[in-house]
Amino acid sequence: MSQGIEFNRLMLEMRSMQAEAMARQKPVVSAPEPGMPSFSDMLGQAVNKVSETQQASSQLATAFEMGKSGVDLTDVMIASQKASVSMQAMTQVRNKLVQAYQDIMQMPV
Repeated sequence: MSQGIEFNRLMLEMRSMQAEAMARQKPVVSAPEPGMPSFSDMLGQAVNKVSETQQASSQLATAFEMGKSGVDLTDVMIASQKASVSMQAMTQVRNKLVQAYQDIMQMPV
């Protein structure tokens, strides 16, 4: 259960950082190429993908615990490890983004 709470806390932190970054955005001098997603869009998609992986893992584990046929323990363990690795990767990305933000804010003008 603590992994779910940790994930929710991480999601809230990342969304607040995204909202703060979008609020501080200044108009871009050159227009981005059409069809190119913005960084905030890509970050949001990554967060959503991690969330989907976590939910799929949880649903598979619940199905196994309930004894549903066709749900194998190895599939449950693989889904759990995928969710864990994606969460760890997202945490590292968040840490790097926070560090980069702090470094930029400490730069002399």
